[in-house]
Amino acid sequence: MSAERSRSPDVTWHANELTRERRWSSVGGAGATVWFTGLSGSGKSTIAAAVEARLVAEGRPAYLLDGDNLRHGLNGDLGFEPGARDENVRRAGEVARLFADAGLVALVSLVSPYAAARDAVRAVHESDGLPFFEVWVSTPPEECARRDPKGLWARAKSGELSGLTGLDAPYEAPERPELELGGEAPVDEAVTRVGALLEEAASG
Repeated sequence: MSAERSRSPDVTWHANELTRERRWSSVGGAGATVWFTGLSGSGKSTIAAAVEARLVAEGRPAYLLDGDNLRHGLNGDLGFEPGARDENVRRAGEVARLFADAGLVALVSLVSPYAAARDAVRAVHESDGLPFFEVWVSTPPEECARRDPKGLWARAKSGELSGLTGLDAPYEAPERPELELGGEAPVDEAVTRVGALLEEAASG
């Protein structure tokens, strides 16, 4: 599957001397991207961080690309209107692709509300022959609002904040994610299910 990629004008792709297989063998595993999508407060970052810790403890290189953290630097110039959200997803997807190509498991935790933007990231990975797994943390809005770890739902309901995904901005749920995790599942159980997904893909 090919994917259209944006690039600067007058540039040429510089091929590496190392093959992907040599890079992956040097770190002892295959790269992949696990993309956690869901509403704010769904638990996706908590699960992704726990997966990262489990993988690294088992000797498999992994790195968490958290949406809020990326907005402290790489995506700090972006707002929250639809076009900016799509660009946020695109940039995160390109970084994840590089990490996966290097042999890491990139764990992306991003609301990523629009299906087309998520599908574009998947297409880029598939075009490069890199595994991509979409994990939907499907905690319902009522539970996310009850948890509200960042206070965003309360601010949105009071009128202090607008454009909160799941309240006054749309969220397009995945139709065929590789894995759906309900918000009531214990973190350890969720981590085990993500690990099983990666192992199944590696053995298949």
